[in-house]
Amino acid sequence: MKSFLISVSEGRAPKRRKRPQWLLLFVLTLLLPSSHNTFGQQPATGEPKDLTVKSDTGKVGLPGEAIRPPKQAIDLGTIDSVAILRSARVIFVRSSSILVKGAVVEDKLQKRPEFQQLGLLITRDASAADLVLELRHDLFTMYVYTAVDPKTQIVAASGKLSSLGGTVAGKVAKRFLKQLAQARLPSGAAVARP
Repeated sequence: MKSFLISVSEGRAPKRRKRPQWLLLFVLTLLLPSSHNTFGQQPATGEPKDLTVKSDTGKVGLPGEAIRPPKQAIDLGTIDSVAILRSARVIFVRSSSILVKGAVVEDKLQKRPEFQQLGLLITRDASAADLVLELRHDLFTMYVYTAVDPKTQIVAASGKLSSLGGTVAGKVAKRFLKQLAQARLPSGAAVARP
């Protein structure tokens, strides 16, 4: 048999060098976890750490949890939704709808003449608000809004409306302000319909 020699032309790429196998083994040993210590962790010492913390009241919880004081009892006899609406001055708007943002509802509220007449303000700080106006998309074209007292979590006003025949933000602003105006009227008086 004849042996054939194949000549390598100058246009071909040079042959790859073989990497030493010891380099591959070294990298694998760094990446594989061992029973004593894993990469980037501190070695374990005798006893596990206790991660719980205690509050001033003696309640135990994890460091990431907010330890809240016990809830105060709410006297339902003294709380009235009309009284909540009557005393509210600062409103925080929250929208969970993708289609109607809270800023749009804020804008529509401020453009209504009743907003200035009632002496209302809009805030972006939920903890500073007297009322939290929440808007959510219910079903197809239906939207639900609720006005909640942030201190007691009592729903003071609510409504359901359709997005057909107008903007949702405009309808929410109109109906909510109408409920506020109705609550601030002296008892026995009626609201004039526009």
